[in-house]
Formats: sequence, structure tokens, C-alpha cells
Amino acid sequence: MPAPAHLDPRLLRAFIAVAEELHFTRAAARLYVAQQALSRDVRRLERELGAELFVRTTRQVTLTPDGERLLPYARRILAAQDELLAAFAPGQARPLLVDLNSPGLATGRRVLHRARELAPDCELMARYESGLTGAAAELLAGRLDVSFGRFAGLDPALRAGLEQQPVRYEPMTVVLPEEHPLTALPEVPLAALAGEAVYAGAGNPRTREWTDLALRLFEGRGVRPAPPLPLAVGDEEFGRIMAKTRNPVLAVVDFPALPGTVRRPLVDPVPLSPVSLVWRKGLVHPGLTALREAVAAIARAEGWLRRPADGWIPAMDEAVMNGGH
Repeated sequence: MPAPAHLDPRLLRAFIAVAEELHFTRAAARLYVAQQALSRDVRRLERELGAELFVRTTRQVTLTPDGERLLPYARRILAAQDELLAAFAPGQARPLLVDLNSPGLATGRRVLHRARELAPDCELMARYESGLTGAAAELLAGRLDVSFGRFAGLDPALRAGLEQQPVRYEPMTVVLPEEHPLTALPEVPLAALAGEAVYAGAGNPRTREWTDLALRLFEGRGVRPAPPLPLAVGDEEFGRIMAKTRNPVLAVVDFPALPGTVRRPLVDPVPLSPVSLVWRKGLVHPGLTALREAVAAIARAEGWLRRPADGWIPAMDEAVMNGGH
């Protein structure tokens, strides 16, 4: 007899109850069903499996060898079903996967910490995808839930499947080798970078939105993008690679300190990195609600969405940061 294509979990529950009680009356009482209905379910399971599962006499009920063989399988199947149903029960949301780009960046990390305070019963798990371009495909595939970055810098085909909420106009800085002449300045005017080759992630496929932002900033100012470098994962590897090239690095105000370097704010104008919270369209999760509330609270308290009078962002980012796409 061919194996059945489907087994009703109710039949397995009936089988397990009888196997554990070895008594049809007690098993029926345990399941709150009539003994006749329970006996009918066990017989149906035996027909579907093509195997006798119990030896029944007037005195006792015992498992057959096939019943003994089925019991551990049936228990695993029902345990998995119970786990699945518990995971999707009301109030039991799955963990939310939140990409923070890099462990050293503070904006996303601060939002995540605040969201955890707002929703202590939610599990918000940090991930690190390096850039929003790299994270966007993971968001659309359901392997990530939320990320941070420059939404306007994404390909329109990616943006079409995503939603965003503005988070911050993050001031940009330049990271200089300690011996660089510009370290003598407390702030570096953009004009002072003319003639420099500044590294901005060129060649890194995960951070194209950042490289695009840099190219728009450099245009007409005599600043060249530094050539691509080997992809460095982690602050230590990035610092090692940059120590070899000695190129200035375009960064944001919260960029982590690297040995042998000095960070200086950029001015005249103040270039801003437009940061949004980004998630997959249609996503409903209490953790996302907490993140959005955290963004609003921190931005309001610290003026993250107030642009300085001499702040600069590309024209294409204006509409996005005003709540559009």
C-alpha cells in the first residue's frame, strides 16, 4: 500500500493519547472526545498507514511493533506543529532582524536600543550588512526586516518594494592620516580637499548609495574619488587597508576612531548624509512599530531632522527626506 500523501494531525494526537494511556476510555477523556470518535480516528490512521498500531483485548491495549516505530515520529511531528502555532500565536511575534550597517555606527544602534526599551517583549536582533544597497536585496527577500541608510541612493526597482521613514541628517567628516597637513585645522572646508583623492567606498557593491553621495559632493569641487580597495570587513581590517593607502576617508560624524588617524568635520557647506529607516512593504511587526517610535522620539529630542543653514544634500534626496519616495 502506498504511503499517504497527508496525515491529519488530529489522528496522530489520538494515536499518541492511546499509546501513552494504553486505555481508550482514559485517552478519550484526556482529549475531551467520545470514545467512539477516538476509536474511529485510530482505525482511520491504521488504514492510511497500512499498519496495525495496537493489539486490543478485553483486558488491555498494547502497542504493536509498528505502533512502537510510529510513536517517536508522531511526537516529533506534533511538537513541531505546536512550536509553529506558538510562534504565530497572538502576541508571539518572531524576532525582527535589524541591519545596523556596521558595528561602529551610532545612529542605528541608538535607535535599536531605544526600541528595545519601548518593546521589551520583542526580540530585535542586530545584523551588519555594511551598506543599504547590500541590505536592500536581503530586505526584499525576507532575510532582513529593517535597515538604515540613504534611501534616495537605491535603484528605483529596489525602492519600489520598500518603505522608509527619515531618521537623521548626519553631518559628514573627513578621516585624515595623522601627518596630513589638514589635521592642523579644527574644521576642514570642502574647498581645502581640492586635489585630494578621497576614499568613499568606490568598488564596494554593498555601499553604492554612499559612493554616489560622495560623487555628488565632490562634483565641481576638484575632489577625486580614491580608487577601489579590497573589501575590508570590520574596523580593524578597514584601518589596516587605509593605513597602506594614506588616503583621506569620507565618513560621518559617528564614524569610529581608527588608530593613526584624525577626524575633522567638513564645512562650507556642511555636507549631510540623509539617513532613513527602511523596511519591506507590507511588514507588520510590533518591533517595527517600536523602531519607528524610537526614531521619532530621538529625532525630536536631539534635532536629528533639523538641517543647518549651510547644510548640503543632493536635490534628489530632498523629496525622500520630506517623506516621499
